Amino acid sequence: MEAVQNEKGQISIHTENIFPIIKKFLYSDHEIFLRELVSNAVDATQKLRQLASFGEFGGELGDLKVTVSLDEEAKTITISDNGLGMTADEIKKYINQIAFSGATDFLDKYKDKTDDKGQIIGHFGLGFYSAFMVAERVDIVSKSYRDGSEAVRWTCDGSTEFELSPAERADRGTDIILHIAPDSEEFLNKGRLQGILDKYARFLPVPVEFDEKVVNNTTPIWTKSPADLTDEDYKTFYRELYPMGEEPLFWIHLNVDYPFNLTGILYFPRIKNELRFQREKIQLYSRQVFITDEVKDVVPDFLMMLHGVIDSPDIPLNVSRSFLQSDANVKKINGYITRKVADKLNDLFNADRKAFEEKFDDIGLFIKYGILSDDKFWEKAKNFVLLKNTEGEFATLDEYREKVQANQTDKNDTLVLLYTSDRKQQDAYIESARRRGYDVLLMDNVIDAHFINALEQKLEKVHFQRVDADSLDKLIDKGLNNESVLSEADQTKLKDVFDQVLDNKMLNVSVEAQPVDELPVTITLPEFMRRMKDMSALSGEQSFYGNLPNTYNVVVNANHPLIGKILAEADADSQKSLVKQVYDLALLSQNMLTGSELTAFVKRTVAAL
Repeated sequence: MEAVQNEKGQISIHTENIFPIIKKFLYSDHEIFLRELVSNAVDATQKLRQLASFGEFGGELGDLKVTVSLDEEAKTITISDNGLGMTADEIKKYINQIAFSGATDFLDKYKDKTDDKGQIIGHFGLGFYSAFMVAERVDIVSKSYRDGSEAVRWTCDGSTEFELSPAERADRGTDIILHIAPDSEEFLNKGRLQGILDKYARFLPVPVEFDEKVVNNTTPIWTKSPADLTDEDYKTFYRELYPMGEEPLFWIHLNVDYPFNLTGILYFPRIKNELRFQREKIQLYSRQVFITDEVKDVVPDFLMMLHGVIDSPDIPLNVSRSFLQSDANVKKINGYITRKVADKLNDLFNADRKAFEEKFDDIGLFIKYGILSDDKFWEKAKNFVLLKNTEGEFATLDEYREKVQANQTDKNDTLVLLYTSDRKQQDAYIESARRRGYDVLLMDNVIDAHFINALEQKLEKVHFQRVDADSLDKLIDKGLNNESVLSEADQTKLKDVFDQVLDNKMLNVSVEAQPVDELPVTITLPEFMRRMKDMSALSGEQSFYGNLPNTYNVVVNANHPLIGKILAEADADSQKSLVKQVYDLALLSQNMLTGSELTAFVKRTVAAL
């Protein structure tokens, strides 16, 4: 080996302003420096292990590890490994010429011998220069694994000048010594470094020591075969990821090596009836290095509520590994995850229908959201998405159609599916529907307004109506007219009385012939208007419909005895009091009677007893 000579030179870059660019713009978060340098150290260790497996290194591997050391007094952070090490020529190539990448060069040389999981994480090039985000000077002391190699020291103060000289180091490997700059002394804190390592290094494939402790699990369960894992292994790992989380419902183990590499575990959490995207996110790794928990391009939007880990070397990242870039691989991975989730849900449904139904209150939100956002998911999900009625009975879309079509098909041959969004508040309307032999679905999920719209578009001649959106004869119009006990003149007179007493332009009063066992007055918000308002409220955005005032329909039942009594009442004040009473009863049935109006209603009711 040629002896190391003292040497000074210029780093081969295209601009002398590269370091300010690195410090200010290349990495959005300065803590990334530790991830990059530790990842590079792991690379060097993994490369040596592979060379040994190829028969190109015959020495003792020893205890392969990476060590992070903090010297608060000297204001240095040192990242050490006992991996490949570098010669002076390699330092010149991989460090001084920023355009080169040690990892890329290594993979090119050994691509015929290295399998897809070669564990070469990063770029010993630009990644290394992240050190200058926090350091005013960086020293590299390295000794190559090659026989006869001499140790070498490289020093740079953040300018484009470097110095190369002989060094003392007994064993192979590399030390990266960061002399921390005054504006980055927050990193000279043991707790701060421990937090960064916990975030980025917790699953690295080589032991990482800090403060005399190994900080990582080198073989997380997503790197293992599902056949070698128990349910308890998956649950334990979930608790490791989310110590405060509830136990998951079930999980999917991802493992594919063609046409892209992807491993991971996705957990279905218990989320009940809420859209929650922020608390416990899916974590994205690249060969066990944490990259980000912003995975919206990789994971389908409707599965962002899942928890777990995805690991893929084939997801393109920018030089800082911080942002995903949409390309063909990302789209393929997204589609694969959608398919795997759909297949898992379908298997669960077919294997144990009862257990699937018991979980549906938790997983229904995922399935419905998926149907709304992904046509490919809909093609599979339409076979296992369930509808639930007010009796707690579940049915698939086909099963439910068969159940209700004989009695709930209108005169236009459209199947009308009645539903409630609030079983307690709309109980009177539900009971009225039951008396007619109609079934009422429970649609109280946070996205059900959108889900109903989607089903109407996807299913032929199916229409949803909330059970309190109109009179039942209009909700399911079979072309049959009830005979009114009142003449047309009396009906007109009755409408005039209600219009005068209620005196509200936002109320549309109509008199209709209904069965005598229906309420004397019903108040309804038309289905279209109510649904548009529900969807507007869910989106959190202002819309034309969301800003419109509510216009209610007031339906007076011409055949109810109380209505006949109102019409016959000769005293104007008594007639007005009766109108107010039956109208307030209608409001009360919709939970719309509050404040002074409720107090007045109670007083009138007590006085009448």
